[in-house]
Amino acid sequence: MGGGDMRLKYPGLVPRRVKGKPTSWRVRVDGDVNRKITLPVGPDHPDFHTHYRAARAGVKIAAPQDAAPDRGTLGWLLKSYLAHLERQVAAGQASPLTFKERRNLVAYVLSQKSEQRASKGKAYGGLPMTIPASELTAFKDRMAATPGKARNVWKLLTAAFDFGVERGHCGVNPARAVAAPAYRSQGGATPWTVKDLERFRERHQPGSTAHLALTLFMFSACRIGDACWLGRDQEERHGGTLWLAWQPRKKGSRHVRIPVLAPLERAIRAQTVVGPAYLLTAHGKPFASPEALRNKMKQWVLEAGLPADRSSHGIRKAAGHLLALHGATQYEIMAVHGHANAATSQVYTETVERMRLGEMAVSKLAGMEW
Repeated sequence: MGGGDMRLKYPGLVPRRVKGKPTSWRVRVDGDVNRKITLPVGPDHPDFHTHYRAARAGVKIAAPQDAAPDRGTLGWLLKSYLAHLERQVAAGQASPLTFKERRNLVAYVLSQKSEQRASKGKAYGGLPMTIPASELTAFKDRMAATPGKARNVWKLLTAAFDFGVERGHCGVNPARAVAAPAYRSQGGATPWTVKDLERFRERHQPGSTAHLALTLFMFSACRIGDACWLGRDQEERHGGTLWLAWQPRKKGSRHVRIPVLAPLERAIRAQTVVGPAYLLTAHGKPFASPEALRNKMKQWVLEAGLPADRSSHGIRKAAGHLLALHGATQYEIMAVHGHANAATSQVYTETVERMRLGEMAVSKLAGMEW
């Protein structure tokens, strides 16, 4: 069917051709020669006629991939769960970072293709939400090379199906019927060494935002999600001493209240531009998101000649180790780091305690004749 025939059969239909790109089709709205609507599908699509008629009437129909998934499908369940999670974020009951991560994972899950005989090759998005255990096992096997991602996908599926069961959308949680992907922690972020800290400070002098960032992370042990907004509004005075008090935004964290030690107070007062947060961009505004500050931190790290894996969380871990080395108990570290679970802070004290035990054990060999 040629372009000329198309115009005769479909008044107002205008092809738009750009070299190197597929032809797109626009429709002039009937009665309004100045308004055109771009169709989401071409003439070869079975729904083309429906889209064309709607556009002639001045209505743009969503593309097939943008249409709401059918109720009862896995796509419908996961998108319903995302809407619920977004409401939780707005109410302060869930982390925006969790929502962002799971939204990306939903797109990944729904793009998967079924391996079951009856639905082989079909996208997960259109499958019934009660996905069989054998399908989930096959999906898990496909993610064997990325165990961290697989673990996060399982957390998403488990939470989404729990959401569905609690609201009567489905009777069982198939993600709980299959063993979660095996995952062995690699230790997380690399703790900064004393030499790392020295090299960073040599490159980024007092008065710079980079120097303040390092000092803030080191002497408050705050997370990067809190460093974006921590500032003078969180300052308190107790007995003439400056303190910082804040509620970490990570879900489940406890309130933190700590004194501001001299190095951090000097770094704060060295700033020539004062804003709503301690850490400001070159334009004098707070960083738009933790990701924006994370990217800037990586730039500062590379400028200091440090390995790219040195992150703000590695400074937090270094602070935990130094606190333990200087005799802090796991409960004292909990108060600084905002941990709700003692086992999380025990990681630092346990390591130092083993070092001391090793020192004591080896000292017993000092008097041996060799």
